[in-house]
Amino acid sequence: FGLVGTLSFNGNKTITTGGGGAILTDSEVVAKQAKHLTTTAKLPHRWEYVHDEIGYNFRMPNINAALGCAQLEQLSDYLQAKSRLFGRYKAAFETVPSVRVVEEPPGCQSNYWLQSIMLDESVATERDVILGAAHDAHLISRPLWTLMHRLRPYEACPRMALPVSESLASRLIALPSSPHLSMEGKK
Repeated sequence: FGLVGTLSFNGNKTITTGGGGAILTDSEVVAKQAKHLTTTAKLPHRWEYVHDEIGYNFRMPNINAALGCAQLEQLSDYLQAKSRLFGRYKAAFETVPSVRVVEEPPGCQSNYWLQSIMLDESVATERDVILGAAHDAHLISRPLWTLMHRLRPYEACPRMALPVSESLASRLIALPSSPHLSMEGKK
């Protein structure tokens, strides 16, 4: 994970605590600073509340941690189910022209958290038509996230040309990816 790694336990992740996440590090200095900032940056004192930095209350409640621990016990099953779902999507789309399932890069091992398809540039303008048809069939699919430089809070920020990012964003479609997804009756 390098010096610092982060995990998200948001509700749409493979395992969830309902929200929040975790910071991973093998550095005692980083761990101490992270704990300080995520527990309101309060200095230790028997009765005074003194904060030496701007801190945050990012502690995970015990009930959420228990949910995460229970889901962690099922992680292997979830990963297998998501891998099978990827296989079903790959088989379903292999004969569809101008569409391919996004696969893991060589030398990598995917957790198949998010299944997605990539449209060829020749049909990129049809993305919203495809999304509309999927929604009409009750298959909730969506474009991947809006690029940061296209979001209103960042419109005035410095930027450069991002032709590859723009192209990918216009052609990717996220598919239903739950490990509990039933493919029965879906075509």
